[in-house]
Amino acid sequence: MLATRLSRPLSRLPGKTLSACDRENGARCPLLLGSTSFIPTGRRTYAGAVEPVGSKAVLVTGCDSGFGFSLAKHLHSKGFLVFAGCLMKDKGHDGVKELDSLNSDRLRTVQLNVCSSEEVEKVVEIVRSSLKDPEKGMWGLVNNAGISTFGEVEFTSMETYKEVAEVNLWGTVRMTKSFLPLIRRAKGRVVNISSMLGRMANPARSPYCITKFGVEAFSDCLRYEMHSLGVKVSVVEPGNFIVATSLYSPESIQAIAKKMWDELPEVVRKDYGKKYFDEKIAKMETYCSSGSTDTSPVMDAVTHALTATTPYTRYHPMDYYWWLRMQIMTHLPGAISDMIYIH
Repeated sequence: MLATRLSRPLSRLPGKTLSACDRENGARCPLLLGSTSFIPTGRRTYAGAVEPVGSKAVLVTGCDSGFGFSLAKHLHSKGFLVFAGCLMKDKGHDGVKELDSLNSDRLRTVQLNVCSSEEVEKVVEIVRSSLKDPEKGMWGLVNNAGISTFGEVEFTSMETYKEVAEVNLWGTVRMTKSFLPLIRRAKGRVVNISSMLGRMANPARSPYCITKFGVEAFSDCLRYEMHSLGVKVSVVEPGNFIVATSLYSPESIQAIAKKMWDELPEVVRKDYGKKYFDEKIAKMETYCSSGSTDTSPVMDAVTHALTATTPYTRYHPMDYYWWLRMQIMTHLPGAISDMIYIH
């Protein structure tokens, strides 16, 4: 009974009271699990904010679309000098054109493939030469660029594992190492966009989970090292925003699936069968229209991480079903979470 109740979204459950600590005011209050008034991200309190924002430069990666595109516009509206790293700038991507159309001297798009050391170093020089006083450094780096895919372990090629890791994990490491000298001078901020799947595993998502678990570990190590140097490191762990970011479409899923099936070893095709494979792909297609359409919790989390005097180590912009699931999977024995969530 418990497993059945906790394995489905809480909005479908009868209202129950959960005693939890409200991190915003330090008081304990009852939270209704069946009520939409409980949003774990809530409003972040500002125990003082850095000033002035207008003099601070921030680089965001992966700004062609999704979170990065929205973040570039949002941080620009907050007064930051924004460098928007775009993979498709040289190809005239629509997202890049829209950012450029703002015609602002505080928003500049730059060609940036986080997998290319050459392009990363070019952007370092662009940023350094654009700063009024390079010796005072650059305030913030938001490592947002990422890709995702799906497929069970035996369905996923080694090339796919490497491709996802090169962007999500090594891209984050490469960008951070290259910009740390500037960020250290400003005693600034590094904000890494991870995922709830950087804290809890999920079937058919191992390439993505591996890289996001890696981003979490890298961020923790960096936070320890940077503490004495005055650099703050935060991780933002978004929940399900697939529909808002257009991460998948039925067409892209079918294209990935066809390539995956065609490249499978014969023994894997034979052992699993096409019926099993197609059922998994159909399930993946149902995710295309899932998740929250409102990305403002992610925007607010990144803004707080960049502007609060004492930013949080981790931010959880996700609905309460995923927040509770993450708590169960990270705090309770594996046998219990397996009983609840493995079907």
